[in-house]
Amino acid sequence: MRTRFWGSTGERLLQEATGSTTRARRFYDGQVLDHLNRRMREFIAYQEMLFVATADSLGECDCTFRAGPPGFVHVLDDHRLAWPEYRGNGVLASLGNLTENPHVGLFFVDFFQNTVGLHVNGRADILDELPGVPVDPVPGRRAERWVVVRVEEAYIHCRKHIPRLQKRSEGRRDWGSDDPRSKGGDFFGVAAERDGR
Repeated sequence: MRTRFWGSTGERLLQEATGSTTRARRFYDGQVLDHLNRRMREFIAYQEMLFVATADSLGECDCTFRAGPPGFVHVLDDHRLAWPEYRGNGVLASLGNLTENPHVGLFFVDFFQNTVGLHVNGRADILDELPGVPVDPVPGRRAERWVVVRVEEAYIHCRKHIPRLQKRSEGRRDWGSDDPRSKGGDFFGVAAERDGR
């Protein structure tokens, strides 16, 4: 079924050096797909968070977090998924990287029910709109644009190091707010440090 050799040259060299080639081959052959199977699609449909890794044309990396209501990431078919880009801080680091380098690594993790993760790697396109997807009724969650990923690899992240967490009621959420206090203020003290305080 698999038509390509999974993993990078660096992975294969390290596997040889550490004696893990056979174990890695078992993982590639038994756990890696070039599409989203039914169970992967169902898993994505109830996720409320997503980690997104990108790099610019020089390989400088960025990893960010996206969140929304369950199902905010839409599986379009076995080979494509899409997530909305909501209004943020205006930096557009991830999208900027994707305009230079379309390779993207996604990580969905379920801390609450199954304590497993799903890696999805592929190539992304940025669209101004995604026809056929309903408009979110919450103003701060209206998509400004969409990222559509063509899946190249999809595979499990095992549960042995994923903690089980418990959800708490968070109260009101200020989607799309520019209010510094609503966004966490100067939690890390950067503004104060730059001002010499």
